[in-house]
Amino acid sequence: MNPNLDPAINIAVKAARRAASIINQAANQIDLLSVEAKAPNDFVTEVDRAAEEAIVGILREACPEHGILAEESGRTGPQDGRGAEFVWVVDPLDGTTNFIHGFPQYAVSIALTKKGVPEHAVIFDPTANELFTASRGRGAFLNERRIRVSKRQKLADALLGTGFPFRQFEHIDAYIAMFRELTKKSAGLRRPGAAALDLAWVACGRLDGFFEIGLKPWDMAAGLLLIQEAGGFTADFEDEGDCLQTGNVVAGTPKVFTELLRVVRTCWSER
Repeated sequence: MNPNLDPAINIAVKAARRAASIINQAANQIDLLSVEAKAPNDFVTEVDRAAEEAIVGILREACPEHGILAEESGRTGPQDGRGAEFVWVVDPLDGTTNFIHGFPQYAVSIALTKKGVPEHAVIFDPTANELFTASRGRGAFLNERRIRVSKRQKLADALLGTGFPFRQFEHIDAYIAMFRELTKKSAGLRRPGAAALDLAWVACGRLDGFFEIGLKPWDMAAGLLLIQEAGGFTADFEDEGDCLQTGNVVAGTPKVFTELLRVVRTCWSER
């Protein structure tokens, strides 16, 4: 039995499963969905909104004193979530573009942060029925089985995940430089299109590393904790940067991470 089931995890799992039921039901009627573009290449559907409403309702009922930062509704709660010690960070459907195309790579991501630091994490993949959970200091789990990052020692042997900088095109040249160098220096790159799942897959060893530019806190708050609790490392592109604030993240197994970070930071510094 997973000893990780803190009350906060139980709440987040309940919320994630409620959202997933809405997503799964809608997945059978994708052609009927109303899709809006929030920005170029950034879409939202009524499913995103309904799933978020379900999650927020459960979190608000269980923890009315907590703030909430959610992708579609922004900051809510006491003082609009500002200054709250505990804040839930929610992505009701990470991988919306995949979802509306019937591409089965998307997830629900929920993290509880304390003073800006992720303390509990849940990522649920409704297509595979895979539940990733983590609490700080208690390890990371996939469907109640303890998970660890892979044992890959070299970047040359590593399979890397990434995401195209679809929001911040001003950094496309730096990204292309990273992509070029890492294509030459790794075993391969993959771009599935849902950062939360990419990070979860690093935590369970399916990917050995990950890098991306311009993510949002709800894309990665849960995934970062999963990787850390699974024995991996995470960092920003800058020495003193906080990836939850900048949106730029590098993650991986301890050995792969060191080489990957060196390549990414070199390309970033030369932009």
